[in-house]
Amino acid sequence: MRRIYLDNNATTPIHPQVADAIKPFLNGLFGNPSSTHFAGRDVKASYDAARAGIADMIGAKTDEVVITSCGSEADNHAIKGIACMAENKGHIITSTVEHPAVLNVCRHLETKGFSVTYVPVDGFGLVDPDDVKDAIRKDTLLVSIMYANNETGTVMPIRDIANIAHERGVPVHSDMVQALGKIKVDMTDLGVDLASFSGHKVYAPKGVGALYVREGTHLGSLVHGGHQEAGRRAGTENVIGIVAFGKACEVAGSHAEEYNARLEMLRKRLLDGILERIGHVRLNGHPTQRVPNTLNLSFEFVESESLLFALDRKGVAVSSGSACSSGSDEPSHVLLAMGIPGPVCQSALRFSLGWVNTDDDIDYVLDILPGIVGKLREMSPLFQK
Repeated sequence: MRRIYLDNNATTPIHPQVADAIKPFLNGLFGNPSSTHFAGRDVKASYDAARAGIADMIGAKTDEVVITSCGSEADNHAIKGIACMAENKGHIITSTVEHPAVLNVCRHLETKGFSVTYVPVDGFGLVDPDDVKDAIRKDTLLVSIMYANNETGTVMPIRDIANIAHERGVPVHSDMVQALGKIKVDMTDLGVDLASFSGHKVYAPKGVGALYVREGTHLGSLVHGGHQEAGRRAGTENVIGIVAFGKACEVAGSHAEEYNARLEMLRKRLLDGILERIGHVRLNGHPTQRVPNTLNLSFEFVESESLLFALDRKGVAVSSGSACSSGSDEPSHVLLAMGIPGPVCQSALRFSLGWVNTDDDIDYVLDILPGIVGKLREMSPLFQK
């Protein structure tokens, strides 16, 4: 059976060049980079080069990049690291559409005496910088707003938000996991103080991420132990992961314009084809202010779980939202925050394209999807032709 993978926001396949880059570390190069003998030295140079590659990809200095195990750890480190440096229980600002790795950290801190303001979004899923401005208080410790939403692909005005926060002396963190490799990510231009990234969203293996910490930003440690990562994150270094992440950044950086132009074309082909063939379809998220690979659509009068099952039986992998929220019966918190009614939220699918997708993949989906939606609507008591 034909298989088409359209869930690249959940995870990406390892790029062939990334797979080739890590092969030596699966065999002869096995040393601990903290060791001073030849086995350690053999891998440390590659480890350092990979960190420099990540830094170059995001417009940062090499020593501003802290390697983590994933994007969720980077989010936790950023928010908890700022909170633990505070003399008193302070105030944090985030949005209602953040990834669970940010929202659940903030909720946890609320149980410890911190206060949190969850700023709303508009119908496109955008945060209004003025809402952030109005929410800042004397005791505000941090603003944490994502750059690109993982469910809708909407891109936030993070530069404007950072400027507003800095006028009041408040540092800014941004979850940029879904932005890296899809739109330009430049720390100097965007002006944030902390940013989170994940390797497996950019064709590296799972189990490696990074936290950007702007020089001069004071951040407490999340993991205590040895001296690794300049004392900021203890634990024996994941050499294979970091080498892979560095190579993935190199590949993404060298092909970004080509990849993203093609993804945008494929996304448009998919959207236009669906709207031409199927009625009662709603686009969720901003129509233009978005990453090039992500399309979130509600197929009204049909439950997304039924659509997922039917598409999977035809060999097409998509999702109904964040992979971290899979298995939940609740409507997407992102779509609900945008003011979309619950039943419409529960009819949403996320198509997230990757570099392996082709025109033929899109045409196959367009061939089978109308029949699937039509059949499911025939069984819906709410649907009227």
